[in-house]
Parts: sequence; structure tokens; C-alpha cells
Amino acid sequence: MLLLALDTATPAVTVALHDGDKVVAESRQVDARRHGELLLPSVDRVLREAGHKLDAVTDIVVGVGPGPYTGLRVGIVTAATFGAALGVPVRGLCSLDGIAYAAGQAGLEGEFVVATDARRKEVYWARYADARTRVTEPSVDRPADLTEKLAGLTVIGAGAVLYADAFTDVRADMPEHQSAGALASLAAERLRTGGEFLPDQPLYLRRPDAQVPANYKVVTPK
Repeated sequence: MLLLALDTATPAVTVALHDGDKVVAESRQVDARRHGELLLPSVDRVLREAGHKLDAVTDIVVGVGPGPYTGLRVGIVTAATFGAALGVPVRGLCSLDGIAYAAGQAGLEGEFVVATDARRKEVYWARYADARTRVTEPSVDRPADLTEKLAGLTVIGAGAVLYADAFTDVRADMPEHQSAGALASLAAERLRTGGEFLPDQPLYLRRPDAQVPANYKVVTPK
């Protein structure tokens, strides 16, 4: 197995290669405005570091969000294009699951919540029984609306740090953004155990910012 993992659902543009036993190369750059510019060079860098060419990849996993519309599309379209060109399967994973798994690798145990920045003063979030087990569907809400619901729970991620006043136990020492290495390790584990994956389709949870105006008029001549 040579699994290529990538994710652009958070400000991190992150890529990793996993050989079925361990991560053999990883790249991670945090820049919310340059997903399209940074992703392909990151793939090239990871492949070069690992001493492989793209045609050696046997599996692709991509974080499918939730995340902002434009950034999220970059990773998913790239993964789908690679999969079609190589003739290999493309599997989706919830990006929040990757952050949760990374937190488990960092030593976090027990029940907790992952919250990422959804912009518009909101967070994407989900609740976990442990680093491998999500117990709620991903949601998007204002932090203040979650204060009572999540009272007493540990909350990690960039959304937790950004809106720390809304939560009772923020762990700023845990991962804030996605790590493709953690996503790849989670995917490899699920492949070994027959775990489930998602379609390689984006989890937006809300409409994109850019929309056609409601009163748009056609001005071309008939």
C-alpha cells in the first residue's frame, strides 16, 4: 500500500504518504488563502521526500470537511483528479475525525469535542467518545449557542481556541488544524479493519458566500 492523504478543509494545506505501517512523508503549511497555490507543490514535495512517483500511489484519502466552500473544493477536486488519472480508489473522511485522531496521538483520552473555525463567527464541530469514535454528526453553530450543550466537555481545535470564552475546558495544547499524517493513519487503520469511509463529496453544511443575486437581470440582447 502507498496511501496519499490530503486535506484543505482547514487553513492547513496538508499532504502525507502512508505505506500501510507508518507515515513516510508529510507536508503541512497553514495559509487559509493559498490552498490552490500550495497543494500540488506539497504533493510533489512529499513524493520526492519519500522517493516515489505519483503512479506508485495505490489509495487516496481526502478530508471532505466540513470546511469553507472554496478551500474545501481544492482538496476534493485534486483527489478526484488523481484517482481518475491513476485508476485508484478515492475515499473520504470527515476532516474533524482526522483532528480527533491526531489529538489521540497527542495523548488526549476520553470524551471531547473538535471545533474548527467556520468563519461568520461560527464553528464546525462534532462530539467524540474517544479519538476514533464520533458520536454526533458534524454541525455548524455559533459558539454561544453551544456553551450549555457542551458544558464540562474538553474542546479542541482552532474554533475552540478562537472562541475560548464559550467553552469550559479548551485544550490549546492539542492540534488546532488538520494533519494529513493523522488522516492517513486513520485511513490505513480503517482499511485494515474494514472501517467505513465517506464518498469523496464535500460536507459544506451551509450555502457558499458567493451566490447569484436574487434580482439578477439578463442584459444580453434577444
